[in-house]
Order: sequence, then structure tokens, then C-alpha cells
Amino acid sequence: MLCALPAFGQANTGELRLMVTDPSGTGLKSSVLIVSEANQYHASLATNDQGQLNVLRLPFGIYHVQINQQGFEPISENIQIRSSIPVAENIRLKLAAVNQSILVTTGNTLINPEQAGTVSQIGQNTIQDRLTSIPGRSLQDLVRTQPGWIYEGNAVLHPRGSEYQTQFVVDGIPFTNNMSPSFGNEMSVNDVQSMSVYTAGIPAEYGRMMGGVIVVNTLQNPQPGFHGQVTLEGGSYDSAGSSVTGDYGWGANSIGFSADGSMSGHYLNPVVTQNYFNTGTLGDFSGNFQRDLTPKDRISFLVRHELARYDLPNENVQQAAGQRQTGDDFDTYGIAVYQHTFSSNAVANVRGMVRQFSDDVNSNAESTPIAVFLHNWFREGYFKSDFTFLKGHQQWKAGVESDSKFINENFAYSIPNVNTQLAYFDASTPLNFSYIANRPDLEQGIWVEDLIRLGNWTINAGVRWDHYQFVVDRQATSPRLAISRYFPKEGVVVHVSYDRIFQTPSFENLLLSSSTAAAGLDTNSVQLAVLPSQGDYYEAGIEKVFFNKVRVDANYFRRDVDNYADDDQIQNTTISFPIAFAKAILYGGEAKIELPIWGRFSGYATYSYIVGNAWFPVTGGLFLGDDAVGIPTSGHFPDSQDQRNTVSTRLRYQVASRFWVAGGLEFDSGLPFDFECDPSLTLDQCIQQQANIYGQDVINRINFNRGRILPATMFDASAGADIYRSDRATVKLELDGENLNNVVNVIDFGGLFSGNAIGPARSVYARLTTTF
Repeated sequence: MLCALPAFGQANTGELRLMVTDPSGTGLKSSVLIVSEANQYHASLATNDQGQLNVLRLPFGIYHVQINQQGFEPISENIQIRSSIPVAENIRLKLAAVNQSILVTTGNTLINPEQAGTVSQIGQNTIQDRLTSIPGRSLQDLVRTQPGWIYEGNAVLHPRGSEYQTQFVVDGIPFTNNMSPSFGNEMSVNDVQSMSVYTAGIPAEYGRMMGGVIVVNTLQNPQPGFHGQVTLEGGSYDSAGSSVTGDYGWGANSIGFSADGSMSGHYLNPVVTQNYFNTGTLGDFSGNFQRDLTPKDRISFLVRHELARYDLPNENVQQAAGQRQTGDDFDTYGIAVYQHTFSSNAVANVRGMVRQFSDDVNSNAESTPIAVFLHNWFREGYFKSDFTFLKGHQQWKAGVESDSKFINENFAYSIPNVNTQLAYFDASTPLNFSYIANRPDLEQGIWVEDLIRLGNWTINAGVRWDHYQFVVDRQATSPRLAISRYFPKEGVVVHVSYDRIFQTPSFENLLLSSSTAAAGLDTNSVQLAVLPSQGDYYEAGIEKVFFNKVRVDANYFRRDVDNYADDDQIQNTTISFPIAFAKAILYGGEAKIELPIWGRFSGYATYSYIVGNAWFPVTGGLFLGDDAVGIPTSGHFPDSQDQRNTVSTRLRYQVASRFWVAGGLEFDSGLPFDFECDPSLTLDQCIQQQANIYGQDVINRINFNRGRILPATMFDASAGADIYRSDRATVKLELDGENLNNVVNVIDFGGLFSGNAIGPARSVYARLTTTF
């Protein structure tokens, strides 16, 4: 069966320390089933010979614990994990009476009555039965099924309208760089045990990148003996991949490893349907060690190396010229964690990370209209310490963190000749340009949280202080508050939250866009320092359980953000950098229906509605040529993530004990785009010009009058079977058909050399998973 959760502590997770004994009080080796439907947690674990079982990193909530041991009466009970302080539970079994029949009932774990804000949990059932993804985006594809998350090109996640403000917290360590396929490396979802997704009611522990926080757990719960999983997958676009994970536990120790490799002929989103030059090869390798030094002291270590080598897709003009542009990313880091439990009411964690990351782009001599060269890299040192104290109805948590990145940028371009220069650039644009710079990015944070439980009320109050030192020096204090009320008779939780946020700018190419050298790329230029964003997030929502089988969540949110972050590109290249506008207002509603299991059925449906507008004037960034002339000083425009309606559904039916089928759909109402028609041409002539460049099939998906991409509905279907199953191992086969109606899925439309993105056509994949 599947176990979950590593030893690295983080917000809103706890630990269960279980002791199972016989009637005399002697420890007894037993099988234990632990289930929380609200957290999508389902684990079949075993105590050791002394009857002890430590289950780590359980998200807060109610867990149903069931023990069926031969010769003893079955027993089940609900245990609530409500604090990061370990919960100790002793269960004494009773001898079974002769001819006694006992009915063991399942506890209701579909709702967490003490959840103060909205948290979307993605557990092993969802991960195991997911649609197979193109290599490079399996983690992002899972997050995108949650309400409020949409894609732009190349699997860049945008939570509730935020641009590049997604934070991944991997095994307790925050990663604030862009982790989409064209900027960073994939962590294979085969190596992920669970995820928690925040878009509101965000604990004060998290700061800096605050559009959305994705907490990722990669390590399995330590168990005696050797356990692991092997996955093989492949399908359309010559995609293929394999992964293996393994863990071995003995005594107070455990050691684990993972290795993953994949390739695809559709790595990034192409700009035309022909999918020119779009291969990608990826690798991901990790090792970990954990030891309980004493009952109160635990140490953990993890190392990981990730790599990606890929092509940058061509447009028709570039393909005809023989262009070949390539990219590669390398990421290596190590994490160390020490945890000390002072008492049943107090625990402390100290963790650190060292990391090196690099991002490269290269071009051949035939590249047009511009050959780009990039070698950006950074070294990072991260430290974090926190202390949790439980007293009465309150859980206090305080911590400090320091993140030091040493940023290095190396950028160059070459325009082939004067004719190309005059055709695509201003006459003052240099034919050749290079830039090299480095600077430390120093950021510190301090926070305090108080989680209060008073009867059916839960209050999570916190405050955070951040200090940012990179291109500018800024600091801010950010209060956070989330309140919920549980109505037991109605099975309803009502919650509201307020988050004050301080978001640091994306650091990718920020030195370049802030330099005096970049301002000299054109005689017409505007250059403004990019300041951190500050804003206020509001949310109100309700959660209700129907028939103890179905959970429905509905939320309304609003975000008011000053110095609203966006991005732009350097001289028609693939190199982006941050910009900012005066403010943005984003608001909307979300709903999710979740059916963990009802008879033979399980599944979910999510809906998101968002309206987003950004306001001039521009307050940060670099603007060149025509972009720098006549920049409006007032007025507003649709945010680039202003997708009004988004739907995601999936319904699974268990045909037989070892065979299931599933189907679903994805609906996107279409993103806005910015298109400027040549003043000397009519709109119809401009549209025909675009059709000659991109193909009529792409232009048919564009509404030039509204300035929006047309809506798209895509259907998928799956079938799976347990082809082998025993107490020691299972072998599962899954077949997936995606975009079965073969829609030309235009995700972004940005004009020549500036950001088209087209999703995969009809695709078929197979995945074989062996767990032991």
C-alpha cells in the first residue's frame, strides 16, 4: 500500500506516535490502516516488533485509525492532528470472544472542523490515478486541477491572476524561482507523496512569493524493510519515461533514493501547430537519510540533482531559415534538518539548504531575427528555525529565516545584418550586445503565529516581517488572519481570511533589465526600478458535507495589489524580465465538488471565475522603442490571466475489483491578448497576414474583435487495471486518451516572436506502475 510524508517539518502538519499493545500491555506488531478523506490520505502501515509506529508530516485534520489483528477484536477510532506537536496514542487490543461478530464503522473524516482557511489537499489516490503528463509538467498539471489555477504557455502556473508569484515549498524549504519547464527543472510527480495548495488564509510562515503556495512532500514514511515503486510510461510525441523510488528502514534509521528520466518531442508549447524542434530530455536523482537519535531528537538529510536539456520551438520563418535554439537547466541542492521535542507541548526545528542552479540558452548562426545567448546561475544558502509551543487552546509558533542568493547574469545577442535589424527592430538597436553582472539577493523574515481553538471556532492569527535587498532595499510588516466556525448539525464550516502580502520581484534577468547598458539598447527607453508588490487578499467561503459522501467548497475572493508584477521580453527574444504596474484588482469565485468514494464512483469537479484588471501608469521595468513611446499614464486593461471561466472534471467508475474507467473534461473560456494592427492595413488584412505566418488553424481560434482566444473544451478518458496484486506487491496499468476531440488548444497568442503557445493535439499514453 501507499505511505506518505517525510520528516521535514513545515506549517500545518503534525505527527502521530502510535503504540499498540495486547491486553497485558506488551507491544504487538500489527497492521494499521489510517485514513483522512479530507486530506486524501490513505495508508496501510505496520508497527515494529515493539508495537510502535511513528507517522510523520500529517496535515491537520481528523484521521480514522483501524486495526484488524488476528486473535483480537477489531478496533477503530478517530484521532485529530491539530498541532505540530507529536500526538501520542496508546491502543490496547482486546482478545476476540468465540463466535463474536463485531462491526467496525468508518469515521467521518471528509471535513476538518478546525480548518481556518482554504487548503486544497492532493494525496496519493489522486497522484496515482492522474492523467499522464508530458515530461516536464506532471507536478504543474496536478496543481492546475485545483480551482483558481490556470496555465499560460509552457506550464507557467498563475494562481488567482498572479504573474510568476508561485512558491513551491519542497520538503520544508521554499523555492522562489520560476519552476516552469522553460525556466527550471521538473520534480517528477512519481517522487511526490502529497501536496497542500494555499491561495488564501496563508500561514505567516510563508512569505515573499505569495500568489500561491504549493507545499510538496517527497519522502515516504519510514517503514521496516525495503519498499519502493517502479514506473514506466510512454505515448504520443515519442514521449517515454521511467522512475524508481526505494526506501529501507531499520531500527531508528531509514534511507531512501529516487531516480527519474524522461524525454518528449513536445517539451515546450510550440508557437505553430507543426511543433518544430521541440524535444526535451530530463533527469531527477535524489537520496535521503533519517535517524531518530533519541525519542526526542531526529536528524534528516536530503540531496537532489535535476537536469533538463531542450529545444526552443521555431515559428515558420525561423524553421525556414534553419534556426536551432537550445536550453538547459541544472539544479543541485542539499537539505539538513534537526528536530528536538522538548516536551509534549513544545518542539523546535532547525533546517538549512545549500543550492546551485544554472539556466542556459544557445543559438546557431541561422537564428533569426536574433541569436540569443544566456548563462544565468546562482548559488543559494537558506536557513530557517522555528519553535512551537502548545498551551491550552492555543498553539504558538515563531520562526526566523534567511535566504541569500548570489545572482550571476550573462546575456548576449546578435542580429544577423542591417536588413534584419530594419525589418524587426528600431534603427538605433545595436547589432550586437552583451552584458555580465552579479549581485547578492539577500532576504530575511521573522514571523509569529497563534492558532486558537475555542469550541467550534478556530482562529489563526499571525504577523510577518520581511526585508528585501537586491536591486532595491525594502521592508514590510504583514498581518494575517483566518477565522472559521463549525456547525456540527449542518456539517458546515464557514471561514473568512485576510492576508497582507509583501511579494518580492522575480529575480530572473532583473539585473539586466535594471542596468544602464540595457537602457542603451534603444534611443527611446524608459527604465524604472521594480519594487516589491504589496497587497491585501480577502476570502470568504463555505464547506459542506452531503450524505457523509460528498464535500462541496465554495469561495469568493478579492485581491488588491500595488506595484502589480508582470513580465516582458528583451528585444523579441525568449528572455523575459519583471515589470510592474501601479495596481491591480482581481476578484472572482471558485467551487469544488469532491467525491472520495461513493459505491463504485469517485471524482471531482472544479469551477473558477476570475476578473482581473491592471492600472497604469507603469511603475517598474524596462521599455524600449515603440513600447517606451506614449506609455499611458492612466486607465486600466485586462490582466493577462483574466480567464473568466475555467472548469475541470474527472469521474471514475470501478467496473470490477481490479478494473476501472474514468472520463473528464477541461474548459477554458480563453485568455486576453494584445495585438497591434499595422495602421496602413485593415483589420481583415492584418488577420490574413497572421494566418500566413501561423496557419489558418491557429487564427481560427482567435477572436480579434474581442481581443480574446476562443473558448476550448477538451475531453479525456482513462482505463486502469490491477494486473497483479498480492500482500507484497501490486502492478497497475493505466491507459489515457487526452484532448480526444483534437481541439487546436491556443493557450497564448502574442504575435510574431513574442509568445504564442499551443497545447498538445490528441494524445495517447500508457503507464505501468509496480509498488512493493
